[in-house]
Amino acid sequence: MIDAVAIPGSADLGGTAQEAIRCRDLTRKFGDFTAVDAISFSVAQGEVFGFLGANGAGKTTAIRMLTGLLSPTSGEAQVAGVDVARDPEAVKRSIGYMSQRFSLYEDLTVRENIEFYGGIYGIERAELREKTTALIARLGLGSDADSLVRSLPLGWRQKIAFSVAVLHEPSIVFLDEPTGGVDPITRRQFWDLMYEKAEEGVTVFVTTHYMDEAEYCDRVSIMVDGRIDAIGAPAALKAEHGVASINDLFVRLARGGKRGDG
Repeated sequence: MIDAVAIPGSADLGGTAQEAIRCRDLTRKFGDFTAVDAISFSVAQGEVFGFLGANGAGKTTAIRMLTGLLSPTSGEAQVAGVDVARDPEAVKRSIGYMSQRFSLYEDLTVRENIEFYGGIYGIERAELREKTTALIARLGLGSDADSLVRSLPLGWRQKIAFSVAVLHEPSIVFLDEPTGGVDPITRRQFWDLMYEKAEEGVTVFVTTHYMDEAEYCDRVSIMVDGRIDAIGAPAALKAEHGVASINDLFVRLARGGKRGDG
């Protein structure tokens, strides 16, 4: 277990906030290349946390470690109270995950996707039927429930993918650029869905390349060359660095990076 030591960014959580994610000196190397370089931070239960960084900054590698898909080279991390290195399978059972690149099977119907992922998450058959019916009704998809996912607009596919990712009621959901390619109105609606889950106590860990969305987060971190160069509430970071927006801060820090895309 990670000792209760001061971790950058943890002061903003408040003295009584329960931690959903806690990292200390989390590191991943590939040969001589250090993709993630001793990052330390905490995320509170029910927090909307933005994990920002340019391509090649190390975000994806860090997320793969936090979701139990990649073992750390050194350092420690706990997700939902589980050590990611010791029990990655338990981590996977405790979280939801949505990727921009692949979240739903387009050759299955909406209903089939819900039932498929519900089965993977281990939801009992009777409960899954109830959850499927309730989800279809809540999203207003009654007439499209038996349509192939590929026939739906991207915005709807993203909303369904998010709803499926939290179908098993995880305590933490990781969202990898969930609003990429959708229109501004749909993006705003998607963030409303995230806020709803956060109000229920679910921790939302989100990456995005839309810096205006970063302003919606409770706190954000900005990675540069495998390290976290800034972390805190958007308003506090803007005041600290004397910038008008998180985009301005992101550009300033990213320009100092040495890595290219990757």
